Amino acid sequence: MDKIRNDHADIAPAIGNYVRSIKAGDMLFISGCTAVGTEAETGDVMAQAEATLDRIKRIVEADGATTSDIVKMTIYVTDMAEFRTHLAEFDQLLERYFQGTYPTSTLVASPGLARPSLLIEIEPTVVF
Repeated sequence: MDKIRNDHADIAPAIGNYVRSIKAGDMLFISGCTAVGTEAETGDVMAQAEATLDRIKRIVEADGATTSDIVKMTIYVTDMAEFRTHLAEFDQLLERYFQGTYPTSTLVASPGLARPSLLIEIEPTVVF
């Protein structure tokens, strides 16, 4: 099976030795996305979530899919208690990006992400 690797340096530059996405057959695997390098990087969790979802949407579209093709998201947050206070806002954000065609989702508390400023990271999986 052919694998197509794409760095998407114009959308979400990697901050290490990894590739941003790999298309393998009818699946697209995307590395965890954050707001790193954006104005939202030093913002609150909702500003970071929006910047992250925007990047994911742009990566998915650049690889020939739509957000409705995202079948799974793993969401990592550094402060679960704080994130819970924003669940209604986060649901509204998901509605805007997925318009009712939601992926499966797992929410995980993490003691930290790649940079201390990051509060949320989302790793999506796409099936065409």
